[in-house]
Amino acid sequence: MDFDELGLSEEEKRVSLEKAKAKLAAEIEADFERRREARRSIESGWILNMNFFSGNQYCDVSPFGGVVDEDKRFYWQSRRVFNHIAPTVESRIAKLERLRPVLSVHAFSDEDGDLKAAKLATGVLKYVHDRIALDETMAKATAWSETCGSVFYKITWDEKGGRQVAVDEAGGAVFEGEVSVTAVSPFEIFPDDLSVEGLENCRSVIHAQNVSPDYIFERFGVEVKAGASVQTVSPYSEPAGGRLPLAQTGRTLAPETENVVLIERYTRPTAEFPEGKLEIAACGKLLYEGTLPYTNGERGEREFPFVKQDSLRLPGAFFAASVIDRLIPVQRAYNAVRNRKHEFLNRLSMGVLTVEDGSVDTDELAEEGLLPGKVLVYRQGGKPPEMLDCGNVPTEFAAEEEWLEREFSMISGVSELSENSTPARVTSATGLQLLLSQDESRLSATLGSIERAMKEIGRQILRLYRQFAGTARLMTLTGENKKTQVYYFNAADLTSSDVQFDVREAVTPEEKKETLLKLYEAGVLTDEDGKLTAENKQRILDAFGFGNYENARDISALHIAKAGEENLEMTGNDVTVDEYDDHAIHIVEHTRYLLSAEFKKRRDGDGLKKRYAGHIAAHRQAKREEDGLQKETNK
Repeated sequence: MDFDELGLSEEEKRVSLEKAKAKLAAEIEADFERRREARRSIESGWILNMNFFSGNQYCDVSPFGGVVDEDKRFYWQSRRVFNHIAPTVESRIAKLERLRPVLSVHAFSDEDGDLKAAKLATGVLKYVHDRIALDETMAKATAWSETCGSVFYKITWDEKGGRQVAVDEAGGAVFEGEVSVTAVSPFEIFPDDLSVEGLENCRSVIHAQNVSPDYIFERFGVEVKAGASVQTVSPYSEPAGGRLPLAQTGRTLAPETENVVLIERYTRPTAEFPEGKLEIAACGKLLYEGTLPYTNGERGEREFPFVKQDSLRLPGAFFAASVIDRLIPVQRAYNAVRNRKHEFLNRLSMGVLTVEDGSVDTDELAEEGLLPGKVLVYRQGGKPPEMLDCGNVPTEFAAEEEWLEREFSMISGVSELSENSTPARVTSATGLQLLLSQDESRLSATLGSIERAMKEIGRQILRLYRQFAGTARLMTLTGENKKTQVYYFNAADLTSSDVQFDVREAVTPEEKKETLLKLYEAGVLTDEDGKLTAENKQRILDAFGFGNYENARDISALHIAKAGEENLEMTGNDVTVDEYDDHAIHIVEHTRYLLSAEFKKRRDGDGLKKRYAGHIAAHRQAKREEDGLQKETNK
């Protein structure tokens, strides 16, 4: 609204602006409440899953919404919990952690620009991956997705992240900035339509999170108070977590001293708003209104800063399903069978007495039972108490219990091999390998979602670096031969459109060792004489964790590093051959560099080739002289 055209005074303009902000804040909060109400039943299902996972398994979703405790039918009923859901889900999470693919970047073509962009993208992703502990974030996210079905990653730019580069006029620290990737639980994400299957189909998304009033004041400079009418979005009864509640719906009332709800509404770009909208409100106050902050789209457009990861996708539903949803009926039946079985055993061991009315003091008998050495007095002429024959434990209990245990494995996709270190029914190596491959195939849908999430996270990281990193960004990486490399790069060269993201299966150290042993037995790693070269010996020892041991007894690794340094130095100057060089290693390393793609990018290739060829020839001449001296010595 243009207040100047209305001819209003400055005070009237201020009042009108405040009213407009208050109206927009109220509209945002009303929209948030509508979305929360629309998915109330879904939230109740998540809380039920979390209760079953933690061991609170005698609860259910009430017809009015929310999770309520189930009462005993009889006071004497046994209601112990035999939790098979927790180890089953933990086995799935452990399997997904071990099989988590590794993100790799390669060029679309062999063009110099594409090769340079791929190398730079690989370095940036590795650098960010280590600095922000992305593995830990993905582990937390996988736990959420396996429990509730879906989880979200929020990829933003933290202006206070990274190294300190300067001090401002007020004496405050200025940082270079860093990408931030956080795992966001499904309780905090509210799409505009629950029937769409992905974020790309949403017109707007609300991220509602519990924050303290101090956080809002520090970030936006606005004071808010947590009143009794403020509702949180956390499924926990306490801000820091704690025990999962039995009767929570995700709508707990916040006391005066607790957090408030910060609502961020992201709206996709439209014809009216080509750069999208970001509106932030809390406690009836509008904190921010502007465009979407990040140009993280495929063609440079502004998109949501979120990535979605699912466990088991559902057609026509935004939020996916969890394996716990399918395991809950089996867990209820398993608890019932085990408890009824234990009650039957209690009857057999403790016994059930039948007494004639008025023949004994039933109150005393009920209180003390038939303890050993007890003198039981009954009425003269009456019938003495006797034990009721309860029979034997029915075999159906054992059969049903065994079937339910197999059903846990069948539904969850986790075989007996994953849950137990030594499966009882499988003894052959072929059978064990078959079970392993079946486990991986049954988890392929979940692994596919993790792969897609990793690719999108990588793309958004590169796009944020391109937007905010500047023209001279410092990056420290561990390069070849485990040497630290420090260099600057220009964010303008970081184009995700010139690289191709791919994922490859993660290889465990055990699998890597086994592969190396097979290659050695096949003779692939040896030379023509059947001997291991110094280079291959170093790599094998590194794979087995004995790299330092090799460096202590052999200096081949140092010769390899020295040859690498000479490769870089010879791009501008001639390098002489030293007498103490291991000429065989230097010849191999220099020849490898001549055949590499890095050398092909050099424009003055002919001049460099002569320089490298002369250096290699000098090494060969020195090696021939050493061999001749060795032969003379042997004679």
